[in-house]
Amino acid sequence: SLQAGLAVLLKAERLFHSSYHSQAVHIRPVCRVSMRLGLPPLTSPRENQKPPSTCLSLVQDASCLAVSWELRQTLTVVFDSFSSGQGKKDWSLFRMFSRTLTDACPLASQSKVYVDISPKNKENELLEVTPPPASVHEAVVQGDKRTYAVYDLLSPSLFNTSRSLNVQLKWKRPQDSSELPTPVLHAQRYVSGYGLQTGEISTLVYNTHPYRAFPVLLLETVPWYLRLYVHTLTIITKGKENKPS
Repeated sequence: SLQAGLAVLLKAERLFHSSYHSQAVHIRPVCRVSMRLGLPPLTSPRENQKPPSTCLSLVQDASCLAVSWELRQTLTVVFDSFSSGQGKKDWSLFRMFSRTLTDACPLASQSKVYVDISPKNKENELLEVTPPPASVHEAVVQGDKRTYAVYDLLSPSLFNTSRSLNVQLKWKRPQDSSELPTPVLHAQRYVSGYGLQTGEISTLVYNTHPYRAFPVLLLETVPWYLRLYVHTLTIITKGKENKPS
């Protein structure tokens, strides 16, 4: 239902007018009961957390006695609030989705909103997040420590002072029009040439971390007017060509 929980924000008019949006469905088997070392039944590992070895493969691990299937749906949306806001970095849920959150989904065991408030130099002193979060969560992402403001929609106190939740991030003073900081792991993509003979798609992936390597899963969205040939795939790392296996 689109009448409760986070799904209230899924307004097609706003989503399809964003800079980028992507929907995905992930299905995988997870081990529910294992005999290894007398382990209790296993639950599905959380996102970005390395799953136990008993959940990786049923063929390689015969200690798994019962299997469950995990279904995970994801929606990724990118809003360019800096450009649409005439150079201002302020944003809010209502400004992006034209809606606010009114309650949690009655079927959800967890329903939370995370807002990245990680400080960069002393910029955290210039940021103001409203309403003030009830809790803060810290995690390490790509080798960097990140801080998140957490809004738990299942908390009764969240909607005591207001009937809706409209998370807002404001700058306490006007900011310059400088570009946002580049992430440690980022990519650039462009189309060059023309026709079937010289046309090509080039994707450049950058890792600016001083010493750490990161696993990368690259998903390409190919324009309809381009025809791809797998035998022309070329992968170059540090000036050396890597032959696909």
